[in-house]
Amino acid sequence: MTEKVLHQPFEIEFGSFDDFPEKMIRSNFFTLVFVREGTGAQFLNGHKFNYRSGNLFLITPQDQYGFQILNESKFFILRFNASFVTRPDDNDWIDRMTFILNNASHRPGCILKNKVDKPVMASLIAMVMDELSHGQIYHSTIVLQLVNAIVAVVARNIALKLPKNMKENTGEPILDILEYIQKNIYNAKKLRTAAISKALSMSSGYIGRYFKKQTGETLQQYILSYKLRIVEMRLTNTDMRINEIVDDLGFTDESHLNRLFKKYKGIAPREFRKQLANA
Repeated sequence: MTEKVLHQPFEIEFGSFDDFPEKMIRSNFFTLVFVREGTGAQFLNGHKFNYRSGNLFLITPQDQYGFQILNESKFFILRFNASFVTRPDDNDWIDRMTFILNNASHRPGCILKNKVDKPVMASLIAMVMDELSHGQIYHSTIVLQLVNAIVAVVARNIALKLPKNMKENTGEPILDILEYIQKNIYNAKKLRTAAISKALSMSSGYIGRYFKKQTGETLQQYILSYKLRIVEMRLTNTDMRINEIVDDLGFTDESHLNRLFKKYKGIAPREFRKQLANA
């Protein structure tokens, strides 16, 4: 596995690829990959997700990732590290970006969930590429502002998938709980309240009350909603069979998943996938 290190706050790369140089990569920085053209598959932490034009992937520090290119693909790649997110010129921006991006761990698939942001992101990236290609006066300043806007749009799309009533000034304990749930989402035993409280050295009664106060959801409500988001991404970005998704995420059986998915999404998983195919 290739380990990558970034020696500056951010860097940008774009071009055509018919093969991805390294099969699997792990880095100590954030990486945004925007697919301008082409099709293939993204591999992230052992999972495979099909990509197409217009997809945007966020890879967080220590994620293991790679790409399999089926048709020649044009990528725009933005890499940025903690010093970029935490630079000292805007404390409000720092708090907002750090909070949201730290909650992006293990969120595979295309992160652009807000439809109106898809053309916005494509336009921002096109402007960055234009500025870098022509190198006119003040292009460095303009590129920095455009990169700030790109990261802010990414943060907005991540924030849309966090607990709806989560407070921006939430402290470290809630972040620890979210990280634990995301890391153990495929292990039902570790998602029991008793297991979570033991792992985080908190009492079972307190952790439930604290989580509800900070997020507006119970622990089990958040766990279920997070699982259903993963189901939605699997249906959208992979060819996994429904029964494989059921087994992977610990649902009792296919009818159990159908009932829950239809309750919260208004449509059964198979119909959801058919609608995507016909779109």
